[in-house]
Amino acid sequence: MRVTYDGTGDSAYVYLVPIGPGEAVEQRTVEGPRGTIILDFNKEGRLLGIEVFEGARDALPAELLEIAERIG
Repeated sequence: MRVTYDGTGDSAYVYLVPIGPGEAVEQRTVEGPRGTIILDFNKEGRLLGIEVFEGARDALPAELLEIAERIG
């Protein structure tokens, strides 16, 4: 599992599997009290990754963000 984190926007992406270009073909968005969460799926319906916008520190465990690759 790979995790990236952008502290400027408090956003994170959790890669559940390696994702190739164009592989994520369906997205489902959930608006929650701790930010916007986007689920990325492939054409077979397999969950590939989870993106958290503007609220990653509230929505994700601190231990996960500690190991995240910093971007931005």
